[in-house]
Amino acid sequence: MKPRSNRELHAAIDDNGGMQTAPLRALVVDDEPELADVVVGYLSREGFDVEVSIDGEDALDRARILDPDVIVLDLGLPGIDGIEVCRQLRTFSDCYVVMLTARAEEVDMLVGLSAGADDYVVKPFSPRELVARIGAMLRRPRAGTPRVGETTGPVLHVGDMSVDINAREVTLAGDAVQLTRTEFDVLAVLAERPSHVISRSALLEAVWGGPWVGDEHVVDVHVLHLRQKLGDSAELQRYVRTVRGVGYRIGAGG
Repeated sequence: MKPRSNRELHAAIDDNGGMQTAPLRALVVDDEPELADVVVGYLSREGFDVEVSIDGEDALDRARILDPDVIVLDLGLPGIDGIEVCRQLRTFSDCYVVMLTARAEEVDMLVGLSAGADDYVVKPFSPRELVARIGAMLRRPRAGTPRVGETTGPVLHVGDMSVDINAREVTLAGDAVQLTRTEFDVLAVLAERPSHVISRSALLEAVWGGPWVGDEHVVDVHVLHLRQKLGDSAELQRYVRTVRGVGYRIGAGG
């Protein structure tokens, strides 16, 4: 999936991690006003333009108009829950999504990430940690995205899969594959290092930014979703191979 053409997400953050004059946009979706106000306060102090929504329908409407860079999305919304909001959101937006859940069960994390979320945070949480994790996502260069003055990235081929690093496009036998930003970045990190096994912690550092606070198995969920979109599986492992006890490497495509 291509990045938003009107600007680079990390361009609004300077080398010291501070916000520049063009503010990033955030949408906080939570039906607990006190919690939403706290998150809004922290994001606003970091220079974000922030809007708030208290239900799923309104959140989707606002997301279409606002075109946010990041959405903080509560799982337990009234009406349309956070999972369905995320699924519908992914039909028109590739913004970062951080899911908030009051339950720490693995199934909630799996379902949320499989719906297209990039990260999740369990309530109660530290607003400073949440903002730091959002900042790390936005501050890092996207995997495969050249810095100013660098040459453009290559087109990598793995069997009948092509990964265009600069255009951020993936095709399979000539057909476009729609990936989220995080799914593309995981694939790009692996494809750019075809002879290397990449550990979970190295993937987290390269894609999510470090130091990572949370469950390293978040990588496994994104790999699962990535394989599904590529018509791959844990049994076939044509494009993404598991190296048991270590991490992942790119497959041979056959």
